[in-house]
Amino acid sequence: MNEQKWHEILSLMNERSPREILLVEDNALDARMTRDALKGCPVPHNLNIVLDGLEAMDFLHGIGKHAGAPRPDLILLDLNLPGKDGREILSEIKSDTNLRRIPVVVLSTSQANEDILKAYDLNANSYVSKPVDLDHFIKAVQSIQQFWLSTAVLPNQSQCVS
Repeated sequence: MNEQKWHEILSLMNERSPREILLVEDNALDARMTRDALKGCPVPHNLNIVLDGLEAMDFLHGIGKHAGAPRPDLILLDLNLPGKDGREILSEIKSDTNLRRIPVVVLSTSQANEDILKAYDLNANSYVSKPVDLDHFIKAVQSIQQFWLSTAVLPNQSQCVS
């Protein structure tokens, strides 16, 4: 591919409306650190935060107080949540023909092998353990955004529905 064609593609990507990110996180500090880590993201984006599993599913289905919510391009999902935990949410997302192609990155403090295996068994797209150190946490979130918003090719809205 010649350089001019590459610049045309990058230009088209930058003209796209902002990427929608859904963060499912009940810990206010982790949500704030994630928001701060994404501030430097070169890809235009909107970060939507929900606090529990039930609210996450309402957001994804656009019901209740989340009527008209944007369809996420990426979901950052904590595992340990009140109401409905991340495993249940992941299972529901990946079994729903209208949602299953949305990439889900599990972002959890758990480093337990059984949690990692279960997440992948439920078709998580990746699993990232939340570092305790702030600088490492920021780098982890920035790595996620770099890959999922800048490097990976994501399905557009018309490709998401089977």
